[in-house]
Amino acid sequence: MTSSSPTLKRRALLAAGLGAAGLAASAREAGAQAMPELRWRLSSAYAKNLDILFGAAETLGRLVGEATDGRFQIQAAGPGEPVQPEGLIDAVAAGTVEMGHGPASLGAAKDPVFALATAMPFGLNARGQNAWWNAGGAADLFGEIFGKYGLVALPGGNTGAQMGGWFRKEVKGLGDLQGLKFRIGGLGGQVLTKFGVVPQQIAGPEIYAALEAKRIDAAEWIGPYDDERLGLQKVAPIYHYPGFWEGGAMLHFWINAEKWKALPKPYRTILQGAAAQVGAEVQARYDARNPQALRRLVAGGAQLRPFPQDVMEAALKNANDVYGEMAAKNADFRRVYEAMKTFRNEAYLWFQVAEYTYDNFMIRARARG
Repeated sequence: MTSSSPTLKRRALLAAGLGAAGLAASAREAGAQAMPELRWRLSSAYAKNLDILFGAAETLGRLVGEATDGRFQIQAAGPGEPVQPEGLIDAVAAGTVEMGHGPASLGAAKDPVFALATAMPFGLNARGQNAWWNAGGAADLFGEIFGKYGLVALPGGNTGAQMGGWFRKEVKGLGDLQGLKFRIGGLGGQVLTKFGVVPQQIAGPEIYAALEAKRIDAAEWIGPYDDERLGLQKVAPIYHYPGFWEGGAMLHFWINAEKWKALPKPYRTILQGAAAQVGAEVQARYDARNPQALRRLVAGGAQLRPFPQDVMEAALKNANDVYGEMAAKNADFRRVYEAMKTFRNEAYLWFQVAEYTYDNFMIRARARG
């Protein structure tokens, strides 16, 4: 096989993700023991037509397979094959499947602290969430908590800041939220309930029909690239922003803890490196594809509207009230929430000095043409 083969190119990319030291250590250990043949199943929370999100699971399997000469294979399956999204994390913990891919918030019903590993209203942006996990101590905090449930979690991408959703009528003030039937769940739904919003649990493919039939008044999904596939601008043209409940939604690859412990160390290193590469690609693909999708949505009738300032301010207060209530009842939630707040304050100190100043200048320069 020549050095220009696709497989060797893919290995070179994976080696960059693993780091020279880690790859060298893996190579030494691989030579010292026979590499077993393993076949793992990975259940994704995302439909196969969501090419970035479901594609992340497929890419992980391809990277791991190529790096191990096909000896460690991970086969991705969509929702219901055999696990539904709401049962994904429990299925991984029970060993029904070896792996899963989806947001930690799927486990919030068992413990609300799970939601903090994904995103929380007025939490961290994508850069901050990634930094907190990889260099700010969050991986250790969550590792201890997830370990109690028989789980290991590796970051598996971030959607970036999401949109506020599709509304049949514009939200001009707090009064417009009273009684609003809004497709939203999780911590965001709990915060909005304090406004009198009525959260609705509706699967993505069913959102269009629910809005068209006026069973709901509004719905949030993800962002322009994925929202475009639903065609919601035809039945709910007001496109509000930002989705303050998910300023940087981190996804994870979930691994059964016993299966993880039984993996040869070289396989663990390869799996970690592959997950890191996939995570970077997910964010990059959204950042690359959302701008043109937003242009197409607006051309198709979407009307962009920011949430009013009074809504944002009141939502922040409501969010802090919700977190205070949860922290009083759940010691793990309190510990992680306090750590996140400390990290958020420091992160925004730095962003305010450099990132925000630079971005604000460039945005104004763009507007001037």
